[in-house]
Amino acid sequence: MSSSNPLSEDLQCSICLEVFTDPVSTPCGHNFCRSCLNKCWNNSQTCSCPYCKETFTQRPDLKINTTLREISEHCKEKRPEEKAEVVCDVCVDRKLEALKSCLVCQSSYCQTHLEPHLRVAGLKKHKLMDPVRNLEDYICQKHDRPLELFCRDDQTCVCLYCLVTDHKNHNTVPVQEESEEKKTELMKTQKDVQQMIQDRIKKIQQVKHSAGVRKINSEKEKAAHVEIFTDLIRSIERCQTELLEMMEEQQKAAEKQEKELIEELEQEITELKMRNTELEQLSHTEDHLHLLQSYSSLQRPTDTRNWNEISLKTHNSLETLRKALDQLKDTVEEKLSQTVSAELKWMQQYAVDVTLDPDTANPYLILSDDGKQVTCGDIEQELPDTPQRFDTYKDVLGKEGFSSGRFYYEVQVKEKTDWTLGVARESVDRKGEFILSPSDGFWTVWLRNGNEYKACADSLVSLSLKVKPQRVGVFVDYEEGLVSFYDVESSSNIYSFTGQTFTDILYPYFSPEPNDNGKNSAPLIITPVNYNK
Repeated sequence: MSSSNPLSEDLQCSICLEVFTDPVSTPCGHNFCRSCLNKCWNNSQTCSCPYCKETFTQRPDLKINTTLREISEHCKEKRPEEKAEVVCDVCVDRKLEALKSCLVCQSSYCQTHLEPHLRVAGLKKHKLMDPVRNLEDYICQKHDRPLELFCRDDQTCVCLYCLVTDHKNHNTVPVQEESEEKKTELMKTQKDVQQMIQDRIKKIQQVKHSAGVRKINSEKEKAAHVEIFTDLIRSIERCQTELLEMMEEQQKAAEKQEKELIEELEQEITELKMRNTELEQLSHTEDHLHLLQSYSSLQRPTDTRNWNEISLKTHNSLETLRKALDQLKDTVEEKLSQTVSAELKWMQQYAVDVTLDPDTANPYLILSDDGKQVTCGDIEQELPDTPQRFDTYKDVLGKEGFSSGRFYYEVQVKEKTDWTLGVARESVDRKGEFILSPSDGFWTVWLRNGNEYKACADSLVSLSLKVKPQRVGVFVDYEEGLVSFYDVESSSNIYSFTGQTFTDILYPYFSPEPNDNGKNSAPLIITPVNYNK
């Protein structure tokens, strides 16, 4: 064997000059392929090391050097693939390719040297097979006989001598018979594996299709959101422009009023000064006749405005700004409502038909015949305590589970004072007490005491809702790790769990909560989705 790798040369068997196959070590410390060394010793009267010629009094019990075998196999993996050709063991000068291997002779023969096995009566009885390099693997190492039988008790191949010694009275069959049965089993396993491959190919196609649909929907959703927020920005800009124009007009009107009042005041001041001068002159005059003639006109009230009744209307820009902001707030809320409404409408396309699973229902729960309604009764029903059934809390799951994609459903909560809704993973605890939290496999929101809304995150989150929801929509995006709750009537978001990681099957989760002496007797109702809402 030629190799440019020095390590490969160190791993060569000195007999076959190939990289070791099942290497064994002699007591003198030299290494050989197990088959090469066995063949060498089988053809010799003594057992000696082919390398250093040291002779052993007893044939050593050869054990495979596992470390050297691993290194050799690793080296073979790094080498270019070579054709594993089996050559004739009889050919001397030019080794021809073997046509058959004989398990009795433990040799391989080309077409010429195989001829005696096809002609001589004694040799015809020998066990021939397709040529193999590792003939010793087909020979019993203890009795040096062909492995013709299979022991089903010990699950190993044995020879005829093993049958009367170590495997006496064991269930044995011919190797070929066992091989055929194993082939049948392998074919069945192969079919199962092929089916698994097809299932996974189909799943990949589904995922790709889902990804494509999601991408298209995502682009549409982005475009819709961009349009809505573009309109919102335009509304803000328009509101800003109108506010500035209004403030400018008010400023101009105020400046005009101020100018007119100042001009009028200045005019009156001029007239009053002239009258004051006349009064002063008459008060010192000696012309008594003129004084008496002018007295009446100077005593009349002056034709001037009562300035104490005049107040300047100062423009309050802060008040104007506050009104504009209120108007803007209304616009923003309207746009956000439109956004959530569009988002909710988009989610509703993933509506699924959910029904309640009676096998999971707490014994106090009463389910309708169609599996769409659940109430909490006062009497515990006699039901089998299966692993699927909740035994402490008044809970029930939906029949349908989801391990991918998106799904949406709606539940009527009208006239209830207490309820809990959401999703739960298949592996959640159903016996005894547990905590409603994502870390424990629950993504839920609840109502307590008629007006206390909370999201059951890893710590409870209080929710401030403007209106009391009558119908709650639940949306799940498995791949995105999203669970959202919506007030369907007002098209508003109640709460969203984001950034979650789902690896288990998710089931819709319902709890009508205890009856509370009839105060909370209204049912939870799974309702059809109104797509025109």
